[in-house]
Amino acid sequence: MTDETAKPAPGSTADIRRPERVMVIVAHPDDADFGPAGTVAGWVRAGTVAQLVCCTSGDAGSDDPRTDPLDLARLREAEQRAAAAIVGYEHVTFLHRPDGALENDLALREQLVRLLRTFRPDAVMTMDPTVLIHEDGYVQHTDHRAAGMAALDAVYPAARNPMAFPHLANDEGLSSHEVKWLYLFFTDKANAWIDTTETIETRIGALREHRSQLRNPDELEARVREWGREAGTRIGTEAAEAFRVVELP
Repeated sequence: MTDETAKPAPGSTADIRRPERVMVIVAHPDDADFGPAGTVAGWVRAGTVAQLVCCTSGDAGSDDPRTDPLDLARLREAEQRAAAAIVGYEHVTFLHRPDGALENDLALREQLVRLLRTFRPDAVMTMDPTVLIHEDGYVQHTDHRAAGMAALDAVYPAARNPMAFPHLANDEGLSSHEVKWLYLFFTDKANAWIDTTETIETRIGALREHRSQLRNPDELEARVREWGREAGTRIGTEAAEAFRVVELP
């Protein structure tokens, strides 16, 4: 973490930490842009290097059952790459796991551990896997829960345990790595809010790239602005994003 990792000022709940390197791990294309895009964009502007990992390519994200899933996956990967360029990610990785059938299995955790030991981020952002039903009645997608749990299990203990997937160290030269911070979004247990007043337009621009998923872009934009305003009331800013932040020992 940088010198900007100082605790929020007394009486304020604003989180002003900034990792030097952050990896965002999500289930589908567009999850990261519905989630922490404003925060990541702000960090990148300040010098953070960010990478995005999508466990699936969103091949089940259509209302038409006649849709070719491979064609849809290619389209959604292209949309996510365009959105990632707007946010400022250095790289996007797709793990090509099945959309709607994602499992927190050993194979997925190995893929994530390999990426974590290669990129060696200070912080990892992912969905809060403990949330089944949000307070507003929204059901957390099964893939979100699986991706979030796999990310947590990959961060701790696997990535830091030399005996976990020992071939990564012995054959690939990928030594163990300790992530210091977890930023969980889509959470109902937020304990940190980050000012995104200067980057909410970036978040909206990234979301608009997911054209295959947007039925009413203008209505979505209004919702995103409202979400930002609601979170911003916690720290007295025009817009913010909320996280459950965990500092790992």
